[in-house]
Amino acid sequence: MHTGLKISAFAVGLAATFGSAYAVGGTLDPAVAAKDASQQDGHGAKDHPAAEKEAAETSAGESPGLPGGLQVSEGGYALDLRTPRVEAGEPAELRFAVVDEGTSRNVTAFRTDHGKELHLIVASSDLTTYRHLHPVRAADGTWSTPVELPEAGGYRVFADFTPDVRNAEGLTLGADLAVSGDASPEPLPREERTVTVDGYEVTLDGALRPGAGSELELEVEKDGRPVTDLQPYLGEYGHLVALRAGDLAYLHVHPNGEPGDGRTKPGPEVSFTATAPSKGAYRLFLDFRHEGKVRTAAFTVHAGESAPQKSVPEEGESAGHGH
Repeated sequence: MHTGLKISAFAVGLAATFGSAYAVGGTLDPAVAAKDASQQDGHGAKDHPAAEKEAAETSAGESPGLPGGLQVSEGGYALDLRTPRVEAGEPAELRFAVVDEGTSRNVTAFRTDHGKELHLIVASSDLTTYRHLHPVRAADGTWSTPVELPEAGGYRVFADFTPDVRNAEGLTLGADLAVSGDASPEPLPREERTVTVDGYEVTLDGALRPGAGSELELEVEKDGRPVTDLQPYLGEYGHLVALRAGDLAYLHVHPNGEPGDGRTKPGPEVSFTATAPSKGAYRLFLDFRHEGKVRTAAFTVHAGESAPQKSVPEEGESAGHGH
């Protein structure tokens, strides 16, 4: 663990959640950086520096595309994060809106995906704290949700949505959030193929591949027995989010099958297909529901490397889940 960093109220206002302290797709130990407040724009955060780099590579034909979450605005829409900072360990309310840049008005019509109009993810820059939140939208297009983040430091807020307009495509926009307090960024958790959360053992089989889709299968057990009665969560038997270490690029992960399709069983295996945009370290967060409660199992994987053998179960850290 690094020596604790004290973030004062002034420093928090200037904090850059990511910045040059990170290498894209790398596994460098996180730190809380600072930048001039003039770099902030009207939507709560500038685009991540990695977005500019990858956008340039894309235009030069060197990259298959820009991952989600690196930009605060895209496709004519912007994420307006109206709560730029909160206190560590204190209950708070996150408020934000999706703004139509053409009209400067809040978007109030969204398509439903996995049972929700918008999915909100909050993750710490060291990828040890994760929240999947379910905000509520007011009539004027302002979203809000309670949140309590345990550790100080830099965070990224992701809004995953599709505007309800003709020919609209799904977008994932990201903005920086500073959490004030004594910050002690952690190194990226080591790679384990089996983690334990609330007495459940979850084992990951498969590997991420750069630039190509690959299957990731997660098996859920409890007390040494396969769980065969998983309950649907967001319309699936599991919900998987993948974030790239370093810049927290957001990967779109697709479930293989769904409840009621006549072929997908309610466990113990839950299968997904994912594509890594580059080599490097990634953090996977699996949300699954059993006995009426949603739990989160977190894994570190390295794209472009051979998948290690399944290991003896070890207690995984509590990634956390918001409801």
